[in-house]
Amino acid sequence: MRITCPLCGDRDRREFYYQGAAVALERPAPEAGAEAWDDYVHNRDNPAGVTRDLWYHETGCGAWIVVTRDTRDHAIHETALARDVTGRGA
Repeated sequence: MRITCPLCGDRDRREFYYQGAAVALERPAPEAGAEAWDDYVHNRDNPAGVTRDLWYHETGCGAWIVVTRDTRDHAIHETALARDVTGRGA
């Protein structure tokens, strides 16, 4: 898989570190209980289709990048610097 860094251009995905979904998780209240905290810490959605993920260009420029891709075929639809997508659901 190739990822286009907005600063460095087209790169192999091995230059990047995958952080996870580019949406904030809703943190349970401190008194929510063990089941709510277990779910928050251990469970994540695993959608089939278009997702927005946060990647770090670890061996390149050090930028945080939001990658919009399809998990079914890994086709990348868009990449953008994370600082530029703040306020658009990232």
